[in-house]
Order: sequence, then structure tokens, then C-alpha cells
Amino acid sequence: DKVSINSSAVKNPQLINDLAQKFGSQCIVVAIDAKQIDGQWMVHLVGGKIPTELNLFDWAKEVADRGAGEILFTSMNHDGTKNGFANEALATLSEIVNIPIIASGGAGNMQHFVDTFVKGKADAALAASVFHFKEIEIKTLKKELKNNNIEVRI
Repeated sequence: DKVSINSSAVKNPQLINDLAQKFGSQCIVVAIDAKQIDGQWMVHLVGGKIPTELNLFDWAKEVADRGAGEILFTSMNHDGTKNGFANEALATLSEIVNIPIIASGGAGNMQHFVDTFVKGKADAALAASVFHFKEIEIKTLKKELKNNNIEVRI
């Protein structure tokens, strides 16, 4: 039901328009990998390996304007650290685009998830290793989110 594109969208932005027109915006997720360098959030390709000249926030606006239905933002500075999500950048993204933002990169404990929904204003959050290695049980996390008045299916 959904298609996620990342580096291919940067290399060919028209792809976003074409996919949104063909399948509908609700099906198109544009993933954006970015690093904060000297105070600026810059888009990177190939899982954060190749820098571009694109500013995260400018690219996010363009992505939304082109018809993306969601943005999956991964902070390459936070990814794998388990020190929490990039909540300031997430909150800014949430303010400048009118499409859902998925937080990625940095989950290490349940409070990080609470914080990304409250402080980061994320609409969803993605994590991998904390679930793969059973550091956080999904059922327990869902109860914690609900206890913090965050809407979640249990």
C-alpha cells in the first residue's frame, strides 16, 4: 500500500510527482536521511554516506509540495546511538509541512518514544535494534505511550 523512496527522489524529484499522480499521495513516503553539520541539517544519500547541497527543511517542503504523503526522517547523527531522536528537527519539520512525519534514528528507551511524540511532534516513530534485541517489548511500549496520552492501538 505504500512506496518509500529516498536517494532516487533526490536524484530525480519528478519521480515524487509521477508516483503521487499514479498511486495517490497517501501511498508515497519519501525517506530523508540528514546530518547536522555546523548547525545545518543537510540531506545525505546512500544511508548517510554521500552528502548533498540540499537543506533538510527546504527538501522536506519540496517533497510535500510534489505530492509525498509522508516523510520518514532519519537523523544520521542519532541513528544507532540509542540517545534519543532528533526532536528539535522533527518539531521544525512538523511545523513546516502538513503531512505526517515519521521519526527514525536514536531510539534507546521508552522515554525516547514519548519525547519524540511530545517534543518532536512526530506522527510515528521507527526503531529496529531495541525491538530486535528485545530491549523494549512492543506491548510494554504501547502501554507506556497510552499512559502518556499518546494515541496508540493496543
